[in-house]
Amino acid sequence: MHASARPGGRSSWHRRAGRPVRLWMAVLLLVVLLHRWIPETRWLLVHVVTLGLVTNSVLVWSQHFTDSLLKNRVPDDARARQLIRIGLLNAGTVLLVLGLLTDWYGLVLVASTAVGTAVAWHGAALLRQLRTALPSRFAVAVRYYVTAAFLLPVGALLGALLAAGPAAAWHARLLLAHETVNVLGFVGLTVAGTVLTLWPTILRTRLPERSTRVGSAALPVLTGGLLLTGTAALAGSSELAAAGLVLYAVGLGAVVAVMAQAAVRSRPADYAGWSVAAGVLWWAATVVAAVLVVALRGFDAAALGLLTVPFVAGFLVQVLLGAMTYLLPVTMGGGPVTVRAAHRAINRAGTFRVVVVNLCVLLFALPPGAVPSWVRVVVSLLGATVLFAFVPLMVSAARISVAGRRARPPREPEAVAPVAQARPVREAVAGVLVVTLGVAAGIAVNPAAAGLDLRGDASGVPATGGRTTVQVRALEGMRFEPSTVEVPLGDELVIELTNEDPTNVHDLVLASGTSSGRVAPGQTVTVEAGVVDGSVEGWCSIVGHRTMGMTLDVVAVGADGAPRDAPTGPGVEQGVPGPVPAGTDPAAGADLAAAPGEGAEVRSPVLEPVGEGVPEDGRRVHRVDLDVSEGEHEIAPGVRMRAWTYNGRYMGPTLHGEVGDVFEITLRNGGTMGHSVDFHAGTVAPDENMRTVAPGQSLVYRFEAVRSGTWLYHCSTAPMSTHVAAGMFGAVVIDPPGLPEVDHDWLLVQNETYLGPSREPAGDGTGADAVVDPARIPGGVPSLTVFNGHATQYLHEPLTARTGERVRIRVLVAGPSTGLSFHVVGAQFDTVHKEGAYLLEPGGTRSGGAQSLDLAPAQGGFVELEFTEPGTYPFVNHSLVEAERGARGLIEVTR
Repeated sequence: MHASARPGGRSSWHRRAGRPVRLWMAVLLLVVLLHRWIPETRWLLVHVVTLGLVTNSVLVWSQHFTDSLLKNRVPDDARARQLIRIGLLNAGTVLLVLGLLTDWYGLVLVASTAVGTAVAWHGAALLRQLRTALPSRFAVAVRYYVTAAFLLPVGALLGALLAAGPAAAWHARLLLAHETVNVLGFVGLTVAGTVLTLWPTILRTRLPERSTRVGSAALPVLTGGLLLTGTAALAGSSELAAAGLVLYAVGLGAVVAVMAQAAVRSRPADYAGWSVAAGVLWWAATVVAAVLVVALRGFDAAALGLLTVPFVAGFLVQVLLGAMTYLLPVTMGGGPVTVRAAHRAINRAGTFRVVVVNLCVLLFALPPGAVPSWVRVVVSLLGATVLFAFVPLMVSAARISVAGRRARPPREPEAVAPVAQARPVREAVAGVLVVTLGVAAGIAVNPAAAGLDLRGDASGVPATGGRTTVQVRALEGMRFEPSTVEVPLGDELVIELTNEDPTNVHDLVLASGTSSGRVAPGQTVTVEAGVVDGSVEGWCSIVGHRTMGMTLDVVAVGADGAPRDAPTGPGVEQGVPGPVPAGTDPAAGADLAAAPGEGAEVRSPVLEPVGEGVPEDGRRVHRVDLDVSEGEHEIAPGVRMRAWTYNGRYMGPTLHGEVGDVFEITLRNGGTMGHSVDFHAGTVAPDENMRTVAPGQSLVYRFEAVRSGTWLYHCSTAPMSTHVAAGMFGAVVIDPPGLPEVDHDWLLVQNETYLGPSREPAGDGTGADAVVDPARIPGGVPSLTVFNGHATQYLHEPLTARTGERVRIRVLVAGPSTGLSFHVVGAQFDTVHKEGAYLLEPGGTRSGGAQSLDLAPAQGGFVELEFTEPGTYPFVNHSLVEAERGARGLIEVTR
């Protein structure tokens, strides 16, 4: 069964087919090292392992075992098709990563189809090979492979549905079905079929007589449990889903019993054996845990998410590395001596590695709050380092195999000599000591989180040694539930924070300085607040959420039951401040006569003509993408703020149409918190169209323009005043029927903003020093009031016209709070249109005119005029204090 080294032989094919596995290992290492700067890291890590490493390995090694077990090896000229399947799988995996990181759903669909097609094609090839082979006692293993391969396309479809951003209830059900079919089904059945035959080989013992009978009986039990769990999850029955998992656990128990029987005859003696054994035990334990979660908590995505590390690192990675540790030296060949030498190299420090990895996984599997956060950080780095030690050991084994194939001696009498055993007890003890040191290092970073009060007499409050754990939920409507928690004075406080708001990101910051970090919808995090030495306030620090009442009061209670305030004085950290106090305005010293800064783009005031759109049922449909992003933008000379934007600009794009046109808006949230959009130009129920969209999600908003006007659109996520002041607004212009042509058609949108200093460095290195301060908005005194997103752009690049030309100026007030009295100095309006009606008709008597157009927030209209003399004409908000805050510009008129 040793591999041939000839071109086109098994060794050559394994090397070519295994290249993607090595590349994905490198990608996995990069993701682990750079995870803090990569979006969707958790998702990416899981799929790099499951699709990049595991699925590629399944396609290679299930083919290897099918060839060997059936004695029906496919011809060498068929290897090209196998490589095409592997190429299709990897192309689909790359597209899937790109599609989900860029939120391009079309790529996700293409990728899911490619992955499902590649694996189903592989299953069909194995089935054909099975049917043409002679009867074999080991054919049951190939039936496992075929069943597993036909499950993956179903799992890929469920994954594509998950990526579409379903509602929270459906998300949890789809997640359980997806993970059941892919992890327990595709990977689990493949592993079950393999260990029935490979496990005795790894242990160097004979196959138990009953293994094939048990394997044949267990396959329908395992498959039935998978189908019941997946179907029940989609149907919304947690009871039946739990029953399906129990059925699956029964089938898995039969497989584990066969493995145990072989291990009794010959216990594991190297890394390959111990790693596979540990992986299968994590597999069984995690299935039992999944049964309990579904039975007791139903479709709880956050609870099921806690099983990710045991499933991926405990089960998948350990079984994969253990199997490869045994198989690679065998398939690389070189003769018995070379194979043994390669085995010794790749199994180096095997017991130590297994002990370290499994202790690290165990620490992660403990309930939230049982392990301090810094301990989790240290042991995660330790576990990842030990797992990746497989790579240099694999390279070392490969070099030995290559050298052995090049210079194989004529006789190898040493081939029967046993592999020299290391000292497993010493290695196991060393592994325990290394993990213990890692735990100690994590505790040393934050002793209070571990219940150790090392502050001496700083607070005068002795630590009790007790621990109080409370569950807090972040809910829709900007509130924590409960909003007050009581903790015995001197106890360590652990807060298990769950974000049950399906549309918005939240966090929890305590005045002591502790922070949860951003918590996505459906996610649960543990906040270790340390020893409580007095009452402390907490809040959500997402901009505007605290002002909406999203606060949490931690009340310290003394032995007498009375509350205790937090101590103050030297040595006590006062923590993170709340909202920026009024009076610290970054725009206070701005030069509102200066030119826009370098790189600031002047926005054209010209209203573009109505687009052609797409004909549909006799109507014109305008399809528009609104992509939400958050970044630094200049809104006045020397004033850069952290803005929230549609399509990357402070003030979103202008939409222009006519009565009867249909607008189909695709809103994609690429920000870090929930956002939405409200179009005043449409008459639609707000429930679905104007709902807040969580980060990474999208919605389609369709409305018909049934009336003319200059309409506002804006983010409608609470607090709306903050979102508008941060830049999330724009205009929809719907022309009245029969509107005459003019020489110039301009649009000016006024808004105001309220700024406070940023406490964080600018994300792009530009030095933005301002953020919207929601605490200042109720006071009604803006930092800046501007037209079209910048305070001075039209002072330095004025609008231009000629005498005698007809000029139309459309005006809209976005607010959030300040109105407008629009006036052009030195000119009069002969036409005024406000909120859908003419106040001054065009072509009427010359004896009447208008000097200003008054608009409240969310009102729009237009004026028309002709200039009779050349000159420079300022336009202003004639509420002059707003003009002095930036609401002004110039019109240069020439002959």
